[in-house]
Amino acid sequence: MQSKAFRRIFAGTFASNIGTWMQNITLIALAYRLTGSAWFTGVITFAQLGPMLFLSPFGGAIADRFNRRSVIISMSVVQLVMSMVLAVVALSDTPNQFILVVVVASIGCANAIAGPTMISLLPSLVPRQDLQPAIAINSVSMNASRVIGPLLGGILGSLAGASAVFVVNGLTYLFVVIAVLSVDVDFSPKGHKGDGPIEQMRQGLQAVRADRVITRVIVSMAVLSMCSLIFIYQMPLVAQEHFELAGWKFNLLFATFALGAALGALSMGSFLSGHNRAKVTRVALVVFAVALAVFGVDTVLPLGFVAAFTLGASYFVIVTALSTTLQMRAPDEVRGRIMGLWMMAWAGLVPLGALVAGPIIDAVGIAAVLLFGAVVAAGLAVLINLSEPESETQTV
Repeated sequence: MQSKAFRRIFAGTFASNIGTWMQNITLIALAYRLTGSAWFTGVITFAQLGPMLFLSPFGGAIADRFNRRSVIISMSVVQLVMSMVLAVVALSDTPNQFILVVVVASIGCANAIAGPTMISLLPSLVPRQDLQPAIAINSVSMNASRVIGPLLGGILGSLAGASAVFVVNGLTYLFVVIAVLSVDVDFSPKGHKGDGPIEQMRQGLQAVRADRVITRVIVSMAVLSMCSLIFIYQMPLVAQEHFELAGWKFNLLFATFALGAALGALSMGSFLSGHNRAKVTRVALVVFAVALAVFGVDTVLPLGFVAAFTLGASYFVIVTALSTTLQMRAPDEVRGRIMGLWMMAWAGLVPLGALVAGPIIDAVGIAAVLLFGAVVAAGLAVLINLSEPESETQTV
């Protein structure tokens, strides 16, 4: 990628994403250690990512209304400060669960506002013809951090405790601030400043409804996130019950999933980039459904690693294909609001699904919930329709 601005933003967000996944995986382990309950693990997951469900559309409106540099910097500072507060809370052997949830939720709120702004910035960093490779590279960054972050978080957490992990994550937000300050690109809002936030969000919904492909992308991602991604944030439970991987060892399973995700995203930026995205998405959903069914019932560790890797690869082929379709079709003047709805569907509904699934898992077990998710993914593979004009894609 030739863009210096893209490389700097990429480096800053990569460092921050590593810290974020160090913290995410440590929080999941901490929640499970405190209670041994899938329900409280779901609560922490919802506190982390739940704000995406409610605030992402508002964050998208902010991205189209205010200077994007200012939004990213201010929200990064909020996350830095609250990560340090989280480190203090976690110093206790039995941290107050309510305070833990509130602090985690505050970090999630800042991330929900900053996320659509950061995604909306991408077309300003690269030419249009480089957009799909840029999205793929960005996805590789996110998923490489899912490999590196849990491994580093596991090592640091076992040596120095959860608080040390939270401090390191807080410091990584400085890399984002430095990167954003160092690039010379257009951070100005593209929407109409005269419109209020409610009106801007309404305009974003209108833009989504006006384009059937955008509607299908967001609805498909929402259904998959809600029903089929429970396994990501119940990985400690799967590792312990299915494979007898106790303690920090579940990070190995999670890292295998993340490695597959990174390679899946990379494939969308290389040999799959010239293929029809609609067909690629359909095939990836079938592969994902089969892998999730295997992961839900398997108790043999080597096969579990294969299933986790396949889940990661197929999932991020799906995500990258859908995200690219969205970015290619979104009008600049409402891009932030559309990407806010994408963030809500992609990230916001995952914790809601985890929250709903928690008591169900405690009642009937993790296998039944994962098999249900596999059925939903298979159904999406049959029903999804992302047909696009021939000018935007080639046939397989």
